[in-house]
Amino acid sequence: MWHDMFVTGISYGEKTIRTVLVYAAIVILLRLAGKRELAQLNTLDLSVVLLLSNVVQNAVIGNDNSLVGGVYGATVLIAVNALFVRLQAYLSDRAPRFERVLEGSPSVLIRDGKLQIKTLRRLALRPADVIASSRKQGAEHVRDVREMVIAPGGGMLIELKESEEGADRQDVENIRADLARIQERLDMLLLQRGS
Repeated sequence: MWHDMFVTGISYGEKTIRTVLVYAAIVILLRLAGKRELAQLNTLDLSVVLLLSNVVQNAVIGNDNSLVGGVYGATVLIAVNALFVRLQAYLSDRAPRFERVLEGSPSVLIRDGKLQIKTLRRLALRPADVIASSRKQGAEHVRDVREMVIAPGGGMLIELKESEEGADRQDVENIRADLARIQERLDMLLLQRGS
């Protein structure tokens, strides 16, 4: 029993190469799948992600069911991901083209209050999901949106039309000043009526 837990079935070098290659393959596959996969996980997408981990398990660990081998594979996977994220951050500052190739570019989902149906079809997004996301971000209706994009990482960013944007501090101060002027006029009218 102890032997099976601590003695790996394959060499650490092979396990490292397997893990790195599977990681690279999954990154490429997810990049090819597009932004939609990262934007929202519906039941079908979640099922694919869960099954994906099971499908590639043997490719990562090979003929090894040891505890040490599993922990080593997980360690390599986390290290490769950390290295890749840092490399990506470093290169995106120096070579924006690299980031575009790796991450993609934003796609416009709504422009000037109109759903961009061709883009939604290309990304396999349902209009109802895009509308629901715009409502979560403050738009009461699609016509209130100046532009909504899906970022390369899957986040949906919205810019409301100026008339639909929320009030800022200056707007509140202007309203208070207007109310104070109205109150002064009312007070003057009441004084005139009273005399």
